[in-house]
Amino acid sequence: MTTAYAVREAVGAEDREACFAVRREVFVEEQGVPRELEYDAYDATAVHVLAVGEDGLPLGTGRLLFGADALGKTGGDASVGSLGRLAVAKAARGLGVGAALVRAVEVVARERGLTAVDLHAQTHALGFYERLGYEAYGPEFPDAGMPHRAMRKALRA
Repeated sequence: MTTAYAVREAVGAEDREACFAVRREVFVEEQGVPRELEYDAYDATAVHVLAVGEDGLPLGTGRLLFGADALGKTGGDASVGSLGRLAVAKAARGLGVGAALVRAVEVVARERGLTAVDLHAQTHALGFYERLGYEAYGPEFPDAGMPHRAMRKALRA
């Protein structure tokens, strides 16, 4: 496995399919999330980010919801975006791909004038997001049958 990769905003149908392929591998196949829960109407309007290896293979993805799409996930605050569907292919774990994807989503959020990013983290991933500056709030809740916590990070200009 190569350790060189690039992270960029996904553009076009081919990039979006690459994002969906990583999500299918991680969430549907590995974690058993039903396909009908994994893909939703927000996929059409979200900004997707994609990590690609030197060989062109997709290594990871994440998405940012903003504006009206994010309101239900951010407590109704239009200045807050919602990071979600962060997934790193098993073969690329431990290379820093997840952190690079989170930073890419934060750049996109800043470019859209957002002041913070919220996310719903699987509880086993709380430490990962805390190391990136996110703070958990509120009670634990189930999502797709797995325990989650809400987290938020204020963005500095």
